[in-house]
Amino acid sequence: MWWQKEIQLNARERGFHLITEEILRQLPEISLIQVGIMNIFIQHTSASLTINENADYTVREDFECFFNHAVPENEPYYKHDYEGSDDMPAHLKSSLLGSSLTIPITKGCLNMGTWQGIYLCEHRNYGGKRKLIITLQGELTR
Repeated sequence: MWWQKEIQLNARERGFHLITEEILRQLPEISLIQVGIMNIFIQHTSASLTINENADYTVREDFECFFNHAVPENEPYYKHDYEGSDDMPAHLKSSLLGSSLTIPITKGCLNMGTWQGIYLCEHRNYGGKRKLIITLQGELTR
């Protein structure tokens, strides 16, 4: 079985945000899959996706601090700067973290570790709503 759906995430401020539950609320069909995979693709070049700690919010704060230090704004060598000082760093951060994730599905649930969650990594100060393409592949529950 193959299945694909576009979902929209609410706009968020710059930072790293847990979106696992927001995705699952929009995907009731996942419960029909006995064994399979879910691919998530973000249709943007200034936001990204990753999987990491879902319990302690300070991990997400530390991610934001780390990436702002590793990829600073207002570097004199940036040529792409007409959309704001956060734009070129957002593109670089997005490329470093990636635009897609693949997660196993087992017995109708995402098969992630106890402390793992899906992050939306919003790299723009005002990124707006974000679109995800979700592709499910798997064997249906009998």
